[in-house]
Amino acid sequence: MERGGAAALACTFRSSSPSPSPVSHWRPLLHSRIRPSATARPPHFLLPTTGRRCSSFGRPGVSLNDDDLVKDKLLIDCGEDQDCVLDGIVALGKFDALHIGHRELAMHASKSGNPFLLSFVGMAEVLGWEYRPPIVAHCDRKRVLSSWATYCRNLVPLEYQVDFSKVRYLTPHQFVEKLSADLRIKGVVAGENYRFGYKASGDAAELVKLCEEFGLSAFIVRSVMDTAKRSYNGTTPAVNSSDKGQVSSSRVRHALSVGDIEYVSKLLGRKHRLVLTVSEYSLKERKNIIVPKSCMLNMPPADGFYENCELFNGGYLGLCRVVINTETIDIEMKDESSLPPNPFQDQQLGIEFG
Repeated sequence: MERGGAAALACTFRSSSPSPSPVSHWRPLLHSRIRPSATARPPHFLLPTTGRRCSSFGRPGVSLNDDDLVKDKLLIDCGEDQDCVLDGIVALGKFDALHIGHRELAMHASKSGNPFLLSFVGMAEVLGWEYRPPIVAHCDRKRVLSSWATYCRNLVPLEYQVDFSKVRYLTPHQFVEKLSADLRIKGVVAGENYRFGYKASGDAAELVKLCEEFGLSAFIVRSVMDTAKRSYNGTTPAVNSSDKGQVSSSRVRHALSVGDIEYVSKLLGRKHRLVLTVSEYSLKERKNIIVPKSCMLNMPPADGFYENCELFNGGYLGLCRVVINTETIDIEMKDESSLPPNPFQDQQLGIEFG
């Protein structure tokens, strides 16, 4: 975790919705071709936000400066030589949630080499999409990827970011050519529904064909299907037009928006962590602290009461419960001695639900 550490709360959401069915196991490999809410309690006190600037949901997650954009670098967080993924196997896709489907891609990448994730940044700005808070806080992504090592032959997948504006108008052929010539990778892994190239004109079959042309290996992995069939008020919501029943970031967002934390945990393969940027608390009333929602760095679950929680701040602090209100997040420790006597100074706290 980055500077200031992180605190985590593992919680359970009180909800009347039915228990979910388990997420199905997935079929590992399609083919490969290798070339030789509840009512909130009144707040006790308010956590000030002085010191570090708090911006709603940490917007924007990544800031591009002139140094990042020089010489048409494809990877914005790599050096001039662009050799960060040299001879590696890169997983291609949108990795907002880092859910179990994304983990499956990284796992297959690790079977043939050093696993990497290529994530696109700046898509919302370029395409004019409405801003949405990330599911995983930018500062928390390395922690999540580190937890995947047990699935990836004890290798931690590394993530590099691609400036979307640099590849937006590339044809499928030009895109694969850049992967081969500029990044000098050994191969790619993608899901069976993967689309790429200008206006998403290329599909998984074309990716395999083009990789063969450029001497790259290509692994196409079946989607991790979600058979939980969650319904709310007797109906199963349509997540989006491209939903074919697979685990997706859209499903994670919807589950968070209705406070279905158990379902979120199944889709992610871990507990969801909400990261907060705070400086210090004052007027601490025994065992309570309150953080303004304006300090959230990623998407929270629905407003409500979450119990059976654990709080960490660099180390384990103790059990607690959480109330998410319209404007604040109220944390109540089970044991008031769990909180340190000194205020939190310029730190990131996290609430882990599930």
